[in-house]
Amino acid sequence: MGCSICYLPPSPLPPHHHHIRTSNPLQKLILTRRSLLFVSTTTISLPTPLSSATTPPPLDATITDRVFLDFGICSSYFQNRTLGDDLSQCTDSQPLGRLVLGLYGKLVPITVSNFKAMCTGSSGSTYKGTLVQKIFPGQFFVAGRQGRRDKGEVKPPLELVKNSETVDSKAFLLEHSRAGVVSLCLSENDDDDDIKFNPNYHNVEFLITTGPGPCPQLDNKNIVFGAVLEGMDVVRTIASIPTYKPSERIRQYNDFAEFIGDGRAKNARAIWNKPLQTVYISDCGEFKVVKPTLPPTLP
Repeated sequence: MGCSICYLPPSPLPPHHHHIRTSNPLQKLILTRRSLLFVSTTTISLPTPLSSATTPPPLDATITDRVFLDFGICSSYFQNRTLGDDLSQCTDSQPLGRLVLGLYGKLVPITVSNFKAMCTGSSGSTYKGTLVQKIFPGQFFVAGRQGRRDKGEVKPPLELVKNSETVDSKAFLLEHSRAGVVSLCLSENDDDDDIKFNPNYHNVEFLITTGPGPCPQLDNKNIVFGAVLEGMDVVRTIASIPTYKPSERIRQYNDFAEFIGDGRAKNARAIWNKPLQTVYISDCGEFKVVKPTLPPTLP
C-alpha cells in the first residue's frame, strides 16, 4: 500500500498549460531580437573584404598627343547665306587665338586617333574651315557638326576607323569636372538623321567645356579624350560671344509642336544657342611630341 502511495504516475499537464508556455510573447520577443541581431551583424561584416577587392584601377590619362585648333571670326559670313566652302580663306577674319589640346591616347586610343586624323586632314575630311555650331554660356561650346561644307559644316569622313569605344563603358569614366575638358559629342550630337543612318557614319562632333564650373549633366554620356593645355583665354572669349536665345513664348510653342509630333519643332531648335557671330576653326593640325608621353593630367 506504501508503494502504491509512493508510485504515482505523473499527471499530464492540462492542455491550456501547454498553450500558455508555447505562446509566451516575451519568449518570442527575445528570440526574435536575438535572431535579428545575429543576422544584422553577419550581414554588415560580410561586405567589408568584398568592397576593397572591387576597387577599380586608376585611369591612365597620360597625354600621348598634342593638336592645335586656331579660331577666328569671319564678319562677312552670314548664317543664312551660302558662301561656298572657302570659309578658311575668309579675307576679313579676326583671329581669336590658338588652343593646344592634350589627348589621352592610352585611355581611348580610337577616339584620339580619329580626332587627330580630322585635325590633320588624313581622314578625307577636316575641321579646318568649319563653324562653332553652338555655345551654351557657362557650360560648353560645340564644333565639328557634319553636313554641307558650303554651310560651314564638316564633310562626312570616310576613312576613319569605326569607333567601338562609343559602346565601351570604360570610355565614359572620366568626368567633365572643370573648364577645358575636350569630349566627343554623343548625347549632345546634332548631326542630321540621314547622316547618322549612313552605314559609314563616323561621329566627329566634339565639345569643350568653358567653365567656370563642372558640367555633370555631360558625364557618362560623352567620351572625355583630352584637355586644353594652352589657350583658356580663347575658350573664355568664345564662351562670351552672344547667342540666339528664344523667348519663353517661342519655347512654349515649340514644346507644344513637339508634343503633337510636328517635325518642324526640331528644325526650329536647330538655331537655338547658335552664336550671333561667325566663329570658325581657321586652321588645325598636330604637334609632333618629342617625348613618347607627357605628364598625365586629369580633367
